[in-house]
Amino acid sequence: MEKIIYPRSPREVMAGWVYLPRFVDKVRLHLAGKLPADYQENFTKGFDGVWLKSAGLTAEQFIEVVKNSVTDGEVCDWVAQNVKKTDAEKAALANFILNRGRDGDESAKARLQQRKDQGGLAHRDDIQTFVDLIDADEKRI
Repeated sequence: MEKIIYPRSPREVMAGWVYLPRFVDKVRLHLAGKLPADYQENFTKGFDGVWLKSAGLTAEQFIEVVKNSVTDGEVCDWVAQNVKKTDAEKAALANFILNRGRDGDESAKARLQQRKDQGGLAHRDDIQTFVDLIDADEKRI
């Protein structure tokens, strides 16, 4: 059985963008044929899609950028040069991603609880957001 390689935490930041390092990792894993099967269905959707929309990019554009880069620094430089968003716009995205599940959206809260139940994490009161859930599921917290 092959060991699962998890992408970085959604909390990590690159070029002022929360979540970007994780998305870069997911693209690289996808291109290498190593993105875990249970990540495939939502690849470029969910938080990936939220990041793409905020950045004003299509999935195809961003995948091509990552595909044509060797290092994170190259991706970081490309994003800094080509994705012109204000610090306030980046902060709004960070706030959304980092607080999803405790942000007052009752359907998101219910979905978070359902995912906690499914993952055997219902007893974990420290898991308050989807980012917490991802980090717990990937054994970071």
